[in-house]
Amino acid sequence: SNKYVVIFSRYQGKLLLSRHKGRDTWETQGGHIEQGESPEDAAKRELWEESGALKFTLEPMCMYWAEDRVGGKTESGAWGAIFFADIEELGPMPESEMAETRQFDTLPEEVTYPYITPRLYERVRDRF
Repeated sequence: SNKYVVIFSRYQGKLLLSRHKGRDTWETQGGHIEQGESPEDAAKRELWEESGALKFTLEPMCMYWAEDRVGGKTESGAWGAIFFADIEELGPMPESEMAETRQFDTLPEEVTYPYITPRLYERVRDRF
């Protein structure tokens, strides 16, 4: 079953990424699906928590599998659901682990997850 949601967000025609308070890199909105939550509900919650998005449409895109490898051996892995969000209205950033959002024309070099994010972005780049 799904463990994570990843949301690629578009705001005013641009890619909207978030920056974690403890990092200087950029990431998509998303996170763990909580007990009893559907992937879509988790995506809506995480999108608001990590960007302040108030009005948006959400579209499921695809699934992905991420593995945790330790010394070349797969320790564990999890399924994630990728969503595309078209944000109409952005409110103030809620109190969360995220410091700010920024709009980008394309995926920047400085991403938090350089092995995963660019590969997932390939699936949605035609939206930006």
